Amino acid sequence: MPARAVERLEAELGFPLERPASADHGDFATNAALQLAPQRKRPPREIAEELAEQATALELVERAEVAGPGFVNLWLAPAWYLDALSEILEAGEGYGGGLADPVERVQVEMVSANPTGPITVASARNAAYGDSVARLLEHAGHDVEREYYVNDAGAQTELFRASVEARRRGEEPPEGGYLGDYVAELAGAEGDPVPPMLERIEATLERFRIHFDSWRRQSQLEGRLPQVLECLDTYESDGAIWIRSTKFGEEKDRVLVRSAERGGLPTYAAVDIVYLADKLERGFDRVIYVLGSDHHGVRGWYPIIAQILGHDPAQVEVLIYQLVHLVEGGKLRKVSKRRGDVVFLDDFIDQVGVDGARWYLISRGPDQAIDIDVDLAADKTQKNPVYYVQYAHARIAGILRNAPTAPSNSLLQSPKALARAEKELIKRLVEFPAILEEAVERRGPHALPNYAIRVADDFHRFYHEHRVLESEAQEFRLALVRATQIVIALSLDLVGVEAPERM
Repeated sequence: MPARAVERLEAELGFPLERPASADHGDFATNAALQLAPQRKRPPREIAEELAEQATALELVERAEVAGPGFVNLWLAPAWYLDALSEILEAGEGYGGGLADPVERVQVEMVSANPTGPITVASARNAAYGDSVARLLEHAGHDVEREYYVNDAGAQTELFRASVEARRRGEEPPEGGYLGDYVAELAGAEGDPVPPMLERIEATLERFRIHFDSWRRQSQLEGRLPQVLECLDTYESDGAIWIRSTKFGEEKDRVLVRSAERGGLPTYAAVDIVYLADKLERGFDRVIYVLGSDHHGVRGWYPIIAQILGHDPAQVEVLIYQLVHLVEGGKLRKVSKRRGDVVFLDDFIDQVGVDGARWYLISRGPDQAIDIDVDLAADKTQKNPVYYVQYAHARIAGILRNAPTAPSNSLLQSPKALARAEKELIKRLVEFPAILEEAVERRGPHALPNYAIRVADDFHRFYHEHRVLESEAQEFRLALVRATQIVIALSLDLVGVEAPERM
């Protein structure tokens, strides 16, 4: 991957740069002199003077000033902005990508909601978060597969089947059973209700722009348990089969198979082991689980399983996300899956659209609960941030449609002087690779919607202050709006939101 515009400049200068809060303090600044002063045993301002002189010797730096106790503020030449803009245009949809080193084969297992009902808004956060992480990893250059684990053999699934069967007999579901209208719908057809429910789940997720490469069923994995047990350090006590997980740092050993008195069935821990063995046998370098906050207690269990199976625990990542609350008319909706009054993803999409749903489910970090204002999410004005960003993209598309020629990927010259709004927009655009790199490293796609809003802000400011078509700087400004379009489209696509050409 070629060096990025800011990184190249830092390499030439020999010190790191940051963007000042105000453009009055330069295009970029550095506090390197303050950092170097203790080791060089010299006053920071004296070192800053040397750094400023060193900087002004470069063709890409117009001037440098020392400020405060030892800061150096830099103003860059138009040539640097031309170079930065050309880099974005030449990279196109690949801008900011190719970070992976080494390239890994990664599996992201997400959603995996019990097939006891349609996908809810709560599970939709899992879907939006997991898929956005997968998209980030793919853009970085990794080989990514998405998987759904189907719990088709657990107690809740059997209760679901019993609920449907009761409806078929014209009876109420058993205590604690499922009461939603979908149960009555499924009762109208014969056979196991799990397959048609899975078909509905898959259709909803495809509508939500998520395609799963593979589906693994608990019922099939459980058949491998005897074979896997033979390879584990287990013992029998009180009629149950236990694994010596304390050898790997756990406080107590875990039961893998319950005693006959307690049903003799495998525990979740047992199936977890079989499932991770299955994942690792398929040759994944890294496996990522996306789980809700109710799974926080087992977060450390999966790396331990990797150790038990003789693998590096660092191959396993567990991403935890918090709850979703919907606010309508200023009031918090209270829901319960058992009562059947949950908000299903399909209904939420009908109300706010796929773009609104994906945006709002990603807009906060996974460690924060989300309160989604449904009225705002459905709003088709610039009060709604997703609409605001998409409008910027559509406005750019309109400008480019009306342009006499398409912007070139190789700009030969820039204006003799750039306006502040032009500079600010380019400086915002060149932040994208670093934003992306950090989002990949932290598994934090929420950085992208927040960044996209700032890009849209800078673009709208530039657009209102400067004419693009039929201006003296038409070629340069067409290139600038095209580069902006590239970055906005990428920021949206990486969280599963469309970048419309017209609105």
